[in-house]
Amino acid sequence: MSNFKRLLPYALPYKRFAFLNIFFNVLYALFSTLSFVALIPMLQVLFDQTKQLREKPVYTSIYELKSYLQDSLSYYITHTTDTYGEERTLAVMITGIISIFLLKNLADYFAMFFITFLRNGLLQDIRNAMYEKIVELPLSYFSEKRKGDVIARISNDVNEVQNSYLIILEMAVKEPLTIIFTILMMFGISVKLTLFVFIFIPISGYVISLIGKQLKKQSSRAQVEQGVFLSTIEETLGGLKVVKSFNAEKRFINTFKKSTSKFFHLSNAISHRQNLASPVSEFMGIVTIAVLLWYGGHMVLIEQSLQGAQFIAYMGLAYNILTPAKAISKASYAVKRGNAAADRILDILETENPIVDEKDSVVKTSFETSVRLEKVTFAYEDEAVLKNFSLEIQKGKTVALVGQSGSGKSTIANLLTRFYDVQQGSIAIDGTPIKNMTLESLRNLVGMVTQDSILFNASIRENLLLGKPDATDDELQAALDIANATEFIRLLPNGIETNIGDSGNKLSGGQKQRLSIARAVLKNPPIMILDEATSALDTESEKFVQVALENMMQNRTSVVIAHRLSTIQNADLIVVLNQGEIVEQGTHDSLLAEKGTYFKLVNMQSFER
Repeated sequence: MSNFKRLLPYALPYKRFAFLNIFFNVLYALFSTLSFVALIPMLQVLFDQTKQLREKPVYTSIYELKSYLQDSLSYYITHTTDTYGEERTLAVMITGIISIFLLKNLADYFAMFFITFLRNGLLQDIRNAMYEKIVELPLSYFSEKRKGDVIARISNDVNEVQNSYLIILEMAVKEPLTIIFTILMMFGISVKLTLFVFIFIPISGYVISLIGKQLKKQSSRAQVEQGVFLSTIEETLGGLKVVKSFNAEKRFINTFKKSTSKFFHLSNAISHRQNLASPVSEFMGIVTIAVLLWYGGHMVLIEQSLQGAQFIAYMGLAYNILTPAKAISKASYAVKRGNAAADRILDILETENPIVDEKDSVVKTSFETSVRLEKVTFAYEDEAVLKNFSLEIQKGKTVALVGQSGSGKSTIANLLTRFYDVQQGSIAIDGTPIKNMTLESLRNLVGMVTQDSILFNASIRENLLLGKPDATDDELQAALDIANATEFIRLLPNGIETNIGDSGNKLSGGQKQRLSIARAVLKNPPIMILDEATSALDTESEKFVQVALENMMQNRTSVVIAHRLSTIQNADLIVVLNQGEIVEQGTHDSLLAEKGTYFKLVNMQSFER
């Protein structure tokens, strides 16, 4: 129940629907009980067992209420029978029973009508909260998570909570109240018989509870396995070219089948255990009914302490307990399954985000002097990437970071944008530590073009407008011109309105990269980070884009991360990294003159001056 309480705040906006549901469930439980009690006078009329009473009873006190109600009913039946005959009395009794059943079903409908708003609203808000949390969490969180598992949590696990876990919201009032009202009415008919029944109820409950002990553990394993095969699907679709080019279809198919086979066996075990709940609970209920028939029959036939009509209605009431008891039994197993899903949902919702705005964060809207990295140290888990790294980037200057893979170049870009936080040292813009700036204002100051062209399944216009949502057509066109993207867009069937497909897969690598550059240009930030920005361009496009980028960077502070050293020869400062440390820095010409690490890197790429 602790998970249910932790998810309950999401239900508060819909509490009015909960109250309406409770109200109609109370009516349902009341009419459900009365529908069986109403059988007593009808059966008494049928078997001519009605108490003959021709004087209207007088109400005396609350303590005599039961006798007063019984006498009033007997008087009405006697009076109606004497005046209109037995058929009229029977018709009135039947009409009364039908009316009670109608009211019972109307109450049930309205109870379900209002709970639907609560259930679906709760589902919507939990899913929205999970998506917001996923977007807010730092990149480091997802480096250890499978994408498919995260997708499974926000889709399947949330559905599981709705279908299985939130059943408790529906049954918290309806079923228990039905049982309570029924038991009270059973006590009203015969205290002795009801006490006899209660001897067997704890035994039934204990037998049923034994079935569900392992259900949560099995459900949790099934949901984890579901995340595994969803991840396999996501990875397969993302890397289908590689899978096919290496003839690895069988390997991936076998991996997927292995996962779905595990899920198959776990799902079967869960279903078998759940399916066992209903017949076991019903069998135990029928055993109780059988005992009732024996002992109640004894009271009617031998002791004659109970009327036949009362006993038949009592049996109906006893059976009326079975339906809600079965529902509660099944719900208890569903709650165990939903509890496992809730664990996985809360794991995301309650994950603390270490990269957030500080209490006194400032909103910085301009860049005036420099970006300074002071003695920065950073490691991914136990792997040190930057060690005591210091660098100052003056406003309006272009600084290039070069070095072999794993030397820490891209890590610097991630730290400047606070995708990760430094572990030691500091990064400041105009003397203000970026940790003391709001994330929104920091990222408004920085534009980024990544090595991988990250585009979305939308039109070219919609992808560009991520950089500046209120951009005019002229601004869009200017950005496309700078990125050398205008010509190929004109050849597309719908121009700038063309949908580019999932991850932009309708375009070539070079076209995608030029759109990424145009998006960053449109944002027009004072600080630009280019992480292998031209790596996916063909030679001709690279020349055009390089000229455009150099023109753009003349009055802009730029950090250029490059493997192609031909793209950074005009940089104001080239910083050569090796294993997270600066080994050389200077201009292109000065570094070549030193004939050190940079000189070797240039020669390795057959660089032509």
